[in-house]
Amino acid sequence: MKNVLEWLERSALVRPEKIAFADEASELTFSELREGAEKIGTVLAGKTKPRRPVSFYLEKSTIAIQGMFGAVYAGAFYSLLDTRQPEGRLGKILEILNPSVILTDRANEDKAGKLFGEGSAEILVIEDLLAEAEADESLLKAIREKALDIDPLYVNFTSGSTGTPKGVAVSHRSVIDFIEPFTELFGITEQDVIGNQAPFDFDVSVKDIFSGLCTGASVQIIPRTYFSFPTKLMDFLADRQVTTLIWAVSAMCFVSIMNGFDYRVPEKVNKVMFSGEVMPVKQLNIWKQFLPDAVYVNLYGPTEITCNCTYYVLDREYADGDSIPIGKAFPNEQVFLLDENDEAVTEPGMPGEICVSGTTLALGYYKNPERTAEAFMQNPLNDAYPELIYRTGDLGRMDENGNLIYISRKDFQIKHMGHRIELGEIETTAQALEGVSRACCLYDREKKRLLLFYTGEAEKKIVSRSLRKQLPPFMIPNAVTALPEMPMTKNGKIDRAVLKEMGGIS
Repeated sequence: MKNVLEWLERSALVRPEKIAFADEASELTFSELREGAEKIGTVLAGKTKPRRPVSFYLEKSTIAIQGMFGAVYAGAFYSLLDTRQPEGRLGKILEILNPSVILTDRANEDKAGKLFGEGSAEILVIEDLLAEAEADESLLKAIREKALDIDPLYVNFTSGSTGTPKGVAVSHRSVIDFIEPFTELFGITEQDVIGNQAPFDFDVSVKDIFSGLCTGASVQIIPRTYFSFPTKLMDFLADRQVTTLIWAVSAMCFVSIMNGFDYRVPEKVNKVMFSGEVMPVKQLNIWKQFLPDAVYVNLYGPTEITCNCTYYVLDREYADGDSIPIGKAFPNEQVFLLDENDEAVTEPGMPGEICVSGTTLALGYYKNPERTAEAFMQNPLNDAYPELIYRTGDLGRMDENGNLIYISRKDFQIKHMGHRIELGEIETTAQALEGVSRACCLYDREKKRLLLFYTGEAEKKIVSRSLRKQLPPFMIPNAVTALPEMPMTKNGKIDRAVLKEMGGIS
């Protein structure tokens, strides 16, 4: 197998009338998805070239899915633009991609025209293509015959430290090599209904989309707005009989913190997988209280290695202050630790940078060879032949059972009052306190101050007093701030940039 369209075509052949994707207002069978994608692919083949980008400006939907696979049929790759992003950032992304085509839908047609109408890209409305186009099977077959498994499938943009977004280019081969063992390990089958939480420009959604195509499972696309209304969210999960959740940690915390289970329990859910941030055990235990028979899996991995590189199936109870392992490597992936001298870290308990090798590694950063060379490099432990690794910038340690424990970002390891401190340890201690739901700790290097922000009903003076009892003096936050809610990035992670601004950190 060398192209993800083979999954779609197999499912369209074996189960043509089964629902492949559904959103709040529409649904698509596997055969309808293939037919629509082939129509769009035929049009795009005349407007772009293989291995070139097609950009999308629309919300996640069944319309978007048809367009995305239309781009793949044209031999191109897709890149989603977040409709909530500021115009300046969208401009930077389009400057990097330089697409000849931008696809949108009827709902976003006017806005796309105002934003991109003066540019060089042609703006096309997907509904018009579906209504007017005809598929050219011979043309699409000729494109496929020239395709390679290392062709890019999508480019997702992440924040860049220089202010310029980084486009992570991921190939067909990487997605194929990840999704097949992923679905097999966790028993995802055509009987499952996957509840999609993540936006399509965030790689968590890759697991939803392609697990569905690979196995024949149905994917229910949960509207973004429902993650502000717990009753709507819980009704959607229960009414659509969702069985499988592959969510960001923040989405799970939204349900537990907002008491969603007190309103309604989606009793069909039997697989719960989470990633993106450290899962607060207190919030996880609320999920386990209401869905005790579900399988819970902690997933870890940055966008650059195609979704995840390690997993840990929770097989015991965890107390509020415990750290949940991120586990062992997925099949056909190597995950190991390097110290500051690029030597292997093998002793349990010793920290090192988490590094990854294998065919799931991304192709690199699109049109950014300098940043690619910084993160994707030759394995320093191998001087015999070329072996590319990705350096995650995350610190981890091995436990006595060979499971990897996430410590923090290298950036979050600080030197304060002569001591090396992991900010994550302060956050874990705070989140274990009664009345604290989420916590984030920052360090003001200029003023040498530790700043703790938290949400929950606990009073600041009680939080401060409790931390003094549990942490050594050099780890006590200099300032504790209670927030009504934690600021979040568009990808569902705590927005530390906003917190820095609130704390006066330059």
